[in-house]
Amino acid sequence: MKTILSIDGGGIKGIIPGMVLVELEERLRQRTGDNDAHIASYFDFFAGTSTGGILTCLLLCPSKDDPTKPRFSAREALDLYITNGTKIFESKGFKKVFADIGWVTERYDAEFLEKILLEYFEDVKLSELIKPCIITAYNIELRKAHIFRQKTAKSRGVHRDFYVRDVCRATSAAPTYFSVAEIKSLAGVRYPLLDGGIFATNPSLSAFVEIKREPEQEFFPNDIHILSLGTGVSKQSYDSNELRDTKALFVVPALLDMMMGAATETSHFYMKQIFSFLGIPDNYIRLEPQNLQSVEERLDAADARNIQKLMALADRMISQRNQVLDVIVDNLIKLKRNKELEEGGK
Repeated sequence: MKTILSIDGGGIKGIIPGMVLVELEERLRQRTGDNDAHIASYFDFFAGTSTGGILTCLLLCPSKDDPTKPRFSAREALDLYITNGTKIFESKGFKKVFADIGWVTERYDAEFLEKILLEYFEDVKLSELIKPCIITAYNIELRKAHIFRQKTAKSRGVHRDFYVRDVCRATSAAPTYFSVAEIKSLAGVRYPLLDGGIFATNPSLSAFVEIKREPEQEFFPNDIHILSLGTGVSKQSYDSNELRDTKALFVVPALLDMMMGAATETSHFYMKQIFSFLGIPDNYIRLEPQNLQSVEERLDAADARNIQKLMALADRMISQRNQVLDVIVDNLIKLKRNKELEEGGK
């Protein structure tokens, strides 16, 4: 039995899945009577891209007192965005002026983001995260996807292990927003990486393939349950005449938005088709707002007003999907208990 949590990329819109995670964790605590229940205890495998990768690492970061338990609650993970979002996406001085006229390649200095990641994760290593997970990035020199794997980091040591703060910096290095993340493994090998949203904004398909390729376990599709959390379905359209007449430097953000949107939709479409073909359509659930018209949907729209709008949008979706969330929570509790019974009988 495998329960998988997949969290999309989307910049400051990570507030949306963050709010869902808070709601799930609070309902799990209410239903079980365990005030110390955490999301990490109810899923076997995690997948995250960009902002979803940061959330994943926060959920799985080990406690200083007990490394088998998470350091942060879902609400504390969400607070990273609420408290620091505006400063992370703050452009100042000449960099802002030059970015506005297209004279620099990235809009924001990553210094504050790196500072926050250091404060939250310190020297925690990928291998120390408390559950198996994958975090996506893209290697610009090798021209291939780079998947950070917790299990590989544990089994292969320093050559495939990284500081979690560097993993988060790499998976969130969105083109035109932040510079390429030049990070090193614990063995000192250099990796020039960009945001995993280039190929897997929605990492649920990547997670499904990852589970399937595990050599030590038989693969029974009926035993796979995936909860995919998105950052909202964009309805924004682009005028072909405007794009044609606009200077290339200014078209890049629009192209990036369409590319990431297409990657998200494609993964979701294939996941629905796969689970329908397997006869288990209810084993794949995706939650995200179907309309972003009430908010500014740019991934860097992190002013205080828009953050409040994103929270309101997520709250409204949670209310509308109340029954679905109840079913998810009941299933998570049931699956966890069944697994404990199976392990106890061995």
